[in-house]
Amino acid sequence: MQFSPIIIGTMRWGIWGANHSENEVQKLIETSLESGFSTFDHADIYGNYTTEKLFGDAFSEMGINREEVQLISKCGIEMPCENRSFKIKSYNYSIEHILSSVDRSLENLKTDYLDLLLLHRPSPLMNPEEIAESFHILREQKKVRHFGVSNFSPSQFDLINDAFPLITNQIEVSVNHTDSFYDGTLDQMMLKKLQPMAWSVMGNYFSENSEQNSRIKKVLEELCPKYDAEENQILLAFILKHPAKILPVIGTSKAETIKKFKEVLNLSLEREDWFKLLKASQGKEVD
Repeated sequence: MQFSPIIIGTMRWGIWGANHSENEVQKLIETSLESGFSTFDHADIYGNYTTEKLFGDAFSEMGINREEVQLISKCGIEMPCENRSFKIKSYNYSIEHILSSVDRSLENLKTDYLDLLLLHRPSPLMNPEEIAESFHILREQKKVRHFGVSNFSPSQFDLINDAFPLITNQIEVSVNHTDSFYDGTLDQMMLKKLQPMAWSVMGNYFSENSEQNSRIKKVLEELCPKYDAEENQILLAFILKHPAKILPVIGTSKAETIKKFKEVLNLSLEREDWFKLLKASQGKEVD
């Protein structure tokens, strides 16, 4: 399965963020495609179960060939909100829930199939055989082409992968959050020759004041003029440098930021500069 080198995350396009109109969503889709980014990341719960429909309504009016884009969605979280009557937030990976979630996502996105379905979070109660059966049904019905997981540990990934072949694990990776460099998650993807995806690739750098971010900022003040790049471009380049060939999911709702991130594909951090950022993140030199 071929995805674009940068994946466009839609979580903040709706009421969880910018609250864009259909016309504004169309402009973001156009900018993404013009920049060479044809993969769009969704989840059923985004926008309290409304953002998929916002995207689908906008996309369906654009006359774009469905085969020219890749649509990702996630399922498994039951989240109480005004659009659902769940009594408590929980995870549900029953066959019935997975199948109905996909049908609803297809209806909202106005498409016949998903290119990739992800299990959104691992559940203590997930049954790999039941999940595999639902995946077989969805593949036979041609409603989903490929399957993966999100936020799974290596052992949790293997638990599902041994029952049904997966193609990715979408995990949190940023200069603020480097656990996956050491906990075996990215190692596992490389061993299996699979490309991981990463969410929250800017971390909390632009949203929190902390000692960690103060250290990172000092390094960025050195690197930005050296590479003639902005801070967010350097932070994205930090992710792209990893040999696992991480596919970053960028969560911006601004067209100009999407254009800026296209430039990062031609930006390669020198090894020592990468380690300067890692040192700033961890507050110490590598052992």
